[in-house]
Amino acid sequence: MFSFLVCLVLVIPFINLLYKLHFTRRKEAPKHGKVPLFDKLHDIKEGTPVGGGILIILLVSLLFAIFFPLASFLGLYVKSAFSLKAELFVIFFAFISFGILGLSDDLLKVFGKPTKGVLGLWFGLRRWQKFILQWILGFTLGFLIYRYLGVHIINIPGFHIVWDLGVWYIPFSAFIIVAFSNAFNITDGLDGLSTGLLIICLGVFGVLAMGNLDTPLLFFISLWIGALFAFLYFNVWPARLFLGDAGALSFGAMLAVIGLITGKILALVVVGGIFVIEATSSLIQILGWKFLKKPIFPLAPIHHTFLAKGWNEPKIVMRAWLMGLLLAVFGLWLATL
Repeated sequence: MFSFLVCLVLVIPFINLLYKLHFTRRKEAPKHGKVPLFDKLHDIKEGTPVGGGILIILLVSLLFAIFFPLASFLGLYVKSAFSLKAELFVIFFAFISFGILGLSDDLLKVFGKPTKGVLGLWFGLRRWQKFILQWILGFTLGFLIYRYLGVHIINIPGFHIVWDLGVWYIPFSAFIIVAFSNAFNITDGLDGLSTGLLIICLGVFGVLAMGNLDTPLLFFISLWIGALFAFLYFNVWPARLFLGDAGALSFGAMLAVIGLITGKILALVVVGGIFVIEATSSLIQILGWKFLKKPIFPLAPIHHTFLAKGWNEPKIVMRAWLMGLLLAVFGLWLATL
């Protein structure tokens, strides 16, 4: 509640600041020639401030730095299966480093010069540049989780399957982090869609952190959810503020890290099932263009297909949230087996 109220107070001045800095979404359609379908559907959002993720990252990090030591001093029972310093370093390294990567992409999208792409103009970092940097950060986090948190086992609940990956846990965890970072970024295409789904996912992992008596993780998730609720108030359709890549890349990576350090990989995939579906639909579309020389869907990811078919944006978002809630219940049950 405290995080929610603080973010709610700060978000309007922050939006005004973004307007003054002209840190807003640009019109992406080419000035001449055929206008891509994506631009027809989304250029109506031109001028909306981008950077809500920056506010959330800064606010949650600052509130944690101030109030976690204070709460501990006042008698909060601090318990964790890991070294406290190591766990906090992993959490905030993931949260902030991917945020910085996303912010660099946002700055290029807003203020940089666009280049010609396959289907229109391309804004921001090139796909391969972003991908390489994500993998570097992913491998770094994988090493930190393996070396300093001692996590190297995958447990498949219900089947009594336990795999000790040893040092191979590092590339495995890097893959999970990069995959979810991109999946969240892909999903962040409609007002309120990704943030609402993230709140649902974090609710599940908050319960799991409580069950594991992981105090710092629970404290972090609680602050994060509060700030996300305040942001979502201004992000639902028609959005007055977007996360931007700073938030999208950071939040997807951070959700993956939470799944890894709690040891609930299968639950992560199930609870974050909508993110997985969105990323898979984009991959199918790319493979269609590459091997069949034609698209599989009218537009990818899948939420854009529904939009292209005439569904209203709020309807798509509400139905995705409902599916996310069902997957969250199922994923929570799996995690407790």
